[in-house]
Amino acid sequence: MSSAFPEIYLVRHGETEWSRSGRHTGRSDIPLTANGEAAARKLTERLSGPSFSAVWSSPSARARNTCALAGFGAGAVIRDDLAEWDYGAYEGITTKEILAARPGWQLFRDGCPNGETAADVGARADAVIGGLRETAGNVLIFSSSHFLRVLAARWLGLPPQGGAHFVLDTASISVLGYEHDLTELVIRRWNER
Repeated sequence: MSSAFPEIYLVRHGETEWSRSGRHTGRSDIPLTANGEAAARKLTERLSGPSFSAVWSSPSARARNTCALAGFGAGAVIRDDLAEWDYGAYEGITTKEILAARPGWQLFRDGCPNGETAADVGARADAVIGGLRETAGNVLIFSSSHFLRVLAARWLGLPPQGGAHFVLDTASISVLGYEHDLTELVIRRWNER
């Protein structure tokens, strides 16, 4: 269902070895797997309907490559504020491994030692939302799971920790938008594969 108002399309990057194994991948540049590349190519058809006045990508290679393989690399603007959560000491470690050393840990509540808190990521998401509100037309964003989840929470006016309630699969498409007017911010679609 399309809208009379601008829509913001969120695309999580394709599969990497670390996303497949559940390792926290913040600032490490892990390449897409063959499956991740194939899923990124399929995004071309899935994103063929709307026109986009802007295409933004995280600086990570996995997001930029997903963007390029989907056919949007030439016009993409790289935005540092779209980077994935900085996991600090938890970079490359699975949640199971973290919980073995720190029982009860939750990313969205506790953040990461030597990395970012949910409030830090929320501040970056707010900057992105400010840019979205100033951009006329549909916008296409390529980034990573935890950042996009915080972005969705902030779009709805929830605290950054609200991102814990949204799940995103690799190469998924979600759409943020409006309902009756530009003051009613909604999620129009979520985690479509």
